[in-house]
Amino acid sequence: MTHPKTRIETFGVEQIPDHQRDATPTDLFRLIFGGANTFATAVLGSFPVLFGLSFQAGVWSIVLGVTLGALILAPMGLFGALNGTNNAVSSGAHFGIHGRIIGSFLSLLTAVAFFSLSVWSSGDALVGGAKRLVGLPEDNLTLGLAYGLFAVLVLVVCIYGFRFMLWVNKIAVWASSLLFLLGIFAFAGTFDADFAGSVSLEQPGFWAAFIGAAILAMSNPVSFGAFLGDWSRYIPRQTSKARIMLAVLAAQAGTLIPFLFGLCTATLVASQAPQYIEANNYVGGLLAISPNWFFLPVCLIAVIGGMSTGTTALYGTGLDMSSMFPRLLSRAGATLLIGVAAIAFIFIGRFAFNLVQSVSTFAVLIITCTSPWMVIMILGLVARRGFYHADDLQVFTRGQRGGHYWFQHGWNWRGLGAWLPSAAVGLCFVNLPGQFVGPLGELAGGIDISLPITLGLAALLYLTLLRSFPEPASVYGPRGAHPMLGRKAQSNTAAPSAIV
Repeated sequence: MTHPKTRIETFGVEQIPDHQRDATPTDLFRLIFGGANTFATAVLGSFPVLFGLSFQAGVWSIVLGVTLGALILAPMGLFGALNGTNNAVSSGAHFGIHGRIIGSFLSLLTAVAFFSLSVWSSGDALVGGAKRLVGLPEDNLTLGLAYGLFAVLVLVVCIYGFRFMLWVNKIAVWASSLLFLLGIFAFAGTFDADFAGSVSLEQPGFWAAFIGAAILAMSNPVSFGAFLGDWSRYIPRQTSKARIMLAVLAAQAGTLIPFLFGLCTATLVASQAPQYIEANNYVGGLLAISPNWFFLPVCLIAVIGGMSTGTTALYGTGLDMSSMFPRLLSRAGATLLIGVAAIAFIFIGRFAFNLVQSVSTFAVLIITCTSPWMVIMILGLVARRGFYHADDLQVFTRGQRGGHYWFQHGWNWRGLGAWLPSAAVGLCFVNLPGQFVGPLGELAGGIDISLPITLGLAALLYLTLLRSFPEPASVYGPRGAHPMLGRKAQSNTAAPSAIV
């Protein structure tokens, strides 16, 4: 069945009918890779240099962070195909029908933060490139017009929905990749793979810088965790789970293109225009050292990348908001409402309060809270052996009560009891010098160990709670609970309450 790209999508978070689910793992790859193949990712790739690392150390930190993040992210693509809905709704199986609003809230905050960062970085790059290319003045008026152009175009694509967004990302994946690869020719003559940085392996601050850079790289794939179900819900449920996870892993491997572009060019900025590194202005430094013929590719990357990242973020925001107020807002209506609010935030934050750096910090803090939520979802998926009562996940959306996931008045305190302390402790260990340092942030000698702490604690607490306080056997389906929970979880025969 064919679906016109320009017809506004009518589906919200309700379960997508089987005959409407014709997307493929390749489509999922395009959406993930397209959403990360932008200047925002290149900026993340510049951080090893900003932290003082050498080029070689920077490569290893990025590869380590992306690999670990991708391995955590990959199973999050399965929920959409299994349940035909987004990940926030699917989380009701592990947090309770009401507890699923945690996932919606985290998705909302993450999307607004990354949408704003995408519009700001792409707008700055577009205006800066146009200034060097055609002499366009770089002032608040031109920046405001660039931000507004990106934001409105993204909003229009998101209102039309999944099919139109998929078409945009089909173009963005190849176009942005080719434009980034053009950078090889633009900077090959001056690039030095022996760039030493300012912090060597023998110095005390090396490991703090290395782990900090790896965690920032890891935050990029982790930031997609709440959104994968937005797109994989159109994949047929019988699709191979291995193919879906391989698509996620391949998309994250592809992000090494913009990551390494950012790293390589940042070493050149540090050598040729160090004042930009000192001011943490990677985009300005890139424009300062670029050859004249590369300004047009820079502008194109800004436009294409900004569209791609913005749509993947804002689409999920509208979908989640409609799921929280299903009787008041359609998906398109919620997208329009959130989009207008996000655009207002972009302009006020950029010109009235200069919140660009603050939002970058905010994004890291959100990811610190999202990562334990992802761990609980993944462990729950394994414990249930991939079995879900998909229709019962829609109880909240239909304004009903009961079902297999009602637990205690719509809340499953096992998931909540693992997430709340894990997120809180993780925030305490965050160490972003000059931006945010938690009360325990200095315990590891200045090394930010927030993500390993919150991931490990979430896994330990959730498995302990599942074993100590078994869930009703009915949630595990005919095969019963996974052996990792022991016999106690499988022997519980509590019956589900009726849906009313």
